[in-house]
Amino acid sequence: MEAAGPQVGDDMTVEVALSVMTSARTDRLLVCDEDGLCVGLVSRARLAAVREDDAYTDRIRLRDVVEDHGPFASPLTTTAEARHAMRHRRLEALPVVDESGCPLGVFALAR
Repeated sequence: MEAAGPQVGDDMTVEVALSVMTSARTDRLLVCDEDGLCVGLVSRARLAAVREDDAYTDRIRLRDVVEDHGPFASPLTTTAEARHAMRHRRLEALPVVDESGCPLGVFALAR
């Protein structure tokens, strides 16, 4: 499991999120709601695809494009269980949240 890394609000625009990714030198962001609870994960590739869509506007929020709305892993999830879930769902990363839904980290496939 890796550290949670940058966490952003689901009301953030795609453009701002891409800027945060560039500044943080990361390819993904954990997206949280107004209560600080994890609502998903968004990748640079997903945001780039959204930007290239003909329907794109600079008002699109992350809550509209989050890739993975759960279920998420818990701190008790084993590496094998996380790997299986990620392969089954074709994910490169899986958020880890506590019992309240607050982000703790990310399971990520080795590059």
